[in-house]
Amino acid sequence: MELLIVTGLSGAGKSNAVNILEDLGWYCIDNMPPALLRSFISLEDQNKIHLEKAAFVMDIRGRAFFEDLEKELAELKAENKPFRVLFLEANNETLIRRYKETRRIHPLSEGKSEVEAIREERRMLDNIRKNADYIIDTSNIKASQLQTVIQEMLDPTDKQYGGFRITVMSFGYKHGMPLDGEMVYDVRFIPNPFYNKSMKHLTGNNRKVRDYCMRFEETQRFIHDVSELVKYLIPFYIKQGKRNLVLAFGCTGGQHRSVSMANEIYDILTADGWNTNLIHRDINKR
Repeated sequence: MELLIVTGLSGAGKSNAVNILEDLGWYCIDNMPPALLRSFISLEDQNKIHLEKAAFVMDIRGRAFFEDLEKELAELKAENKPFRVLFLEANNETLIRRYKETRRIHPLSEGKSEVEAIREERRMLDNIRKNADYIIDTSNIKASQLQTVIQEMLDPTDKQYGGFRITVMSFGYKHGMPLDGEMVYDVRFIPNPFYNKSMKHLTGNNRKVRDYCMRFEETQRFIHDVSELVKYLIPFYIKQGKRNLVLAFGCTGGQHRSVSMANEIYDILTADGWNTNLIHRDINKR
């Protein structure tokens, strides 16, 4: 199990980091007392849980509990338990602005000004920061950019496209538009196999139906242009912090043409190495 400790200054973006990690497949626990960390790890050692990646947010919200963090990390290191520490910070001006925007108060602000509270927190976290594996200053990083930064830090083997998922869906217009479709294509321009007796009761998963749909020049041009457009746009979606894309192909009933086109695009994107899954929403509806 990969183990990641997420800590840092209040208001530096730890909540955003947790959301990003969850989208990247990490099991996350927020505000966990450090003293429970090894107990959790022991569950994995005893095969009582099976997790590939787990992240724990630990910061001064835990007050007295947080004081145990350095000791717990030292003991994990002594036991040769692998872990990494991600530390988030920001400059004072940015932190104060975020407190005002969210109407939150600093956890250490009782009896202190915000600047004094931030200064005290920096002092408390100094040793952990010095020993952190990753330090991210979020002062000038947008939430959409933070996802890219974290992804590249944690998985340097796939800096460009790691974690991006594509869902290819077929649907029938008579059953309603898909609410989650982001790029929706109407493929009712293709001659309908439904009116051919030998294919009426088949679906686009059948080779005969798929070959019929692909025999037309306009279909071949459509598949080529759509696949090229999608592959061209993906890097720009990733740059804006998008983590998934839903491509939807619709025909009248959702059994023949839309299924065939979804299968074609899925095969192309999968062959190119994209993390792709396939859904035929209405294939069993009549």
